[in-house]
Amino acid sequence: MSAPLKETAATGGSVPAQPPVGKAPARPGDERSEGVVLNVFSHGFLALWALLIVLPLLWLVLSSFKTDAQIGGSAFGWPENWSFDVFSRAWDKGIGDYFVNTVIVLVFSVPLTMLFGSMAAYVLARYQFWGNRFLYYFFVAGAMFPVFLALVPLFFMVKRLDMLNTYQGLILVYVAYSMPFTVFFMHAFFRTLPTAVFEAAVLDGASHTRTFFQVMLPMAKPGLLSVGIFNTLGQWNQFILPTVLMQPQSGDDPERYVLTQGLIQLQQQQGYASDLPVLFAGVTIAMIPMLVVYLSFQRQVQAGLTSATLK
Repeated sequence: MSAPLKETAATGGSVPAQPPVGKAPARPGDERSEGVVLNVFSHGFLALWALLIVLPLLWLVLSSFKTDAQIGGSAFGWPENWSFDVFSRAWDKGIGDYFVNTVIVLVFSVPLTMLFGSMAAYVLARYQFWGNRFLYYFFVAGAMFPVFLALVPLFFMVKRLDMLNTYQGLILVYVAYSMPFTVFFMHAFFRTLPTAVFEAAVLDGASHTRTFFQVMLPMAKPGLLSVGIFNTLGQWNQFILPTVLMQPQSGDDPERYVLTQGLIQLQQQQGYASDLPVLFAGVTIAMIPMLVVYLSFQRQVQAGLTSATLK
């Protein structure tokens, strides 16, 4: 048996590769079974994660249609009366005003955050100048800065500007605290855009402003949509900042509570005469808009998160 092997090596022939001693060759069936086990584990984990999220939301919505006796008697039972009067009661008890205040703030804060954040990220990503990296890391450090550390100086700063319990004061603070994440996200996205398009626009005589708004910004639409959804969710659910900055400063100063403050205020106003269905209805009213926004744009959000990696 050894002679043919030596002759083959001498004539330059190839010898079939032999598996290592003590290790059996991998069979296609083994790889297929490993893939099935991995798929079962991953899908089972995702199903469990979905149940942990969906069941509390479903319980919250169903509790809005129950009475206090039904909530106290059986927390997981089905409502006996499917009446929507509880939502109108919650709206009349102040949820409507809190909802309008929140919408007013977000209508200005989210677009301003996207505008200023994308402009800063574009300059830091596409232009090289002294201090570029310092400014970038300065923004990134802001994303790691806990908001609790700045509440006291922030309060006195806004008070000195006479903007406590005002829409414009909360809008400016929201924009400032949302800028670090927006710059960080859009900086990575702008760096993936093709340089040839930018150079072609410059050669055609377009100014830097026109190149940004008419060429580069439309190309970054997936990233803008993704970070816009995240900013909307974060500012809609913000609690600590409006609690500090949106308190009436005098007896004549009107209440401009946002939804997160309003839900706490609604709970405190009930006292011992609790009306839990109204409280659950208020939480449902505050939750449904964000669910609709995310479910409507979830594909665009996923595309924006993955496009920077795929380009």
